[in-house]
Amino acid sequence: MSSLVIALTLVCVLAISTGQLMFKKAAQAMPDVLSLSALLHNGWLIASLVLYGVTTLGWVWILRHAPLHLAYPFMGLAFLIVPTLAWAFLGEPLGWRTLAGGALIMAGVTLASTTT
Repeated sequence: MSSLVIALTLVCVLAISTGQLMFKKAAQAMPDVLSLSALLHNGWLIASLVLYGVTTLGWVWILRHAPLHLAYPFMGLAFLIVPTLAWAFLGEPLGWRTLAGGALIMAGVTLASTTT
């Protein structure tokens, strides 16, 4: 994969990870009784759906320029990025097991994305 494709793949992973935090904020803003009006007036939900839409278009571009078996392992980085962002911005706990698992995932991404 070219450095441009790798960079854009990482941007997609960061955007997807950010979208997960935005979905969490959307969920927290939901009333107990859901209605179409509540969904349409939830700014976090609308913004996260837009972000996911744009990111999906970016992902399609990436898949046009890189094999799926090389690009997809990068999505595994979200398993480390999301909990770290949730810790930093939402005050959620971040344990050593999450960090250790994330390190293993990063090793796997590195292994899977190298070519022989």
